[in-house]
Amino acid sequence: MVDISTSIGGIRLGNPTILASGFMGVTGASMAYAARSGAGAVTMKSLGLEPRKVHPCPVVLSFDKGLINAVGLSGSGIEESMAEIEFAKKHAGVPVIASIFAGTKKEFGMTAKEVSKAKPDLIEVNISCPNVHSEFGRPFGTDPKTAAEVTREVKKNTKVPVIVKLTPNVVDIKEIAVAVAKAGADVINAINTLGPGMIINITAKKPVLFNKRGGLSGPAVRPIAVRCIYDIYEATKGKIPLIGTGGVTYGNDAVEMFMAGASAVGIGSAIHYRDIGVFRKVSLEITNFMKANRYSSIKEMVGVAHEN
Repeated sequence: MVDISTSIGGIRLGNPTILASGFMGVTGASMAYAARSGAGAVTMKSLGLEPRKVHPCPVVLSFDKGLINAVGLSGSGIEESMAEIEFAKKHAGVPVIASIFAGTKKEFGMTAKEVSKAKPDLIEVNISCPNVHSEFGRPFGTDPKTAAEVTREVKKNTKVPVIVKLTPNVVDIKEIAVAVAKAGADVINAINTLGPGMIINITAKKPVLFNKRGGLSGPAVRPIAVRCIYDIYEATKGKIPLIGTGGVTYGNDAVEMFMAGASAVGIGSAIHYRDIGVFRKVSLEITNFMKANRYSSIKEMVGVAHEN
């Protein structure tokens, strides 16, 4: 018998697919819809203390190997977002993850404290988005010291299990992962978008995105995401649960992430390629792979690539 349930940060998921932050998780209703479509957990679009405007359009473009976007961490602020989290908690029927961002370490703590009042199952700390920099002018997730300081500040302000989301745009992601693990992170999610990149409209003779530069996601980034999960699992000795995010579109992609060291997978861009049913499709493909290869649980696959 095949069991595709898994656990991250002490929270059980009926299947290992998670709606990634930034895709559909703007409202409680959209998160509930993703859950009804088969997601094992759902993540809200990253929210901050205050409302934040989106970049002018165009903000997303599909190209032959993925997506490029520069949405700009838009949001209505924590006050309005709390009701959306509460709605998702009531109607989704799966674990709800609140993703947060902030401009300072103290604000991260304040945001975590406030969002905890809505009782999400986990809090994802987005230190990986290029739109938000630390007090030192760099993204929080690019420096082990600031990444650890943010993690500690969030942990001080909540009893909810904490996921720290890392960026691939660093010299050594292992160093960052070890730092946040030591600082108390319960789960690590890797990766956020790769880049920034640029696509130029050769007829208009200018970059397509209004922001000119944007983060890459989709199939093109999957090998980078797999390598990052592999490195983090190795560096943390498999002692912290990992979420593998980046280019997971089919069941075999998810299995690759498991074998690299992930216990669950984030899915976002694949909604563009396979529609909202992608969560159920990927879960079925994982199940079929496990049956064919005589695996009875997700746990049996986690990290096996390190044994060979």
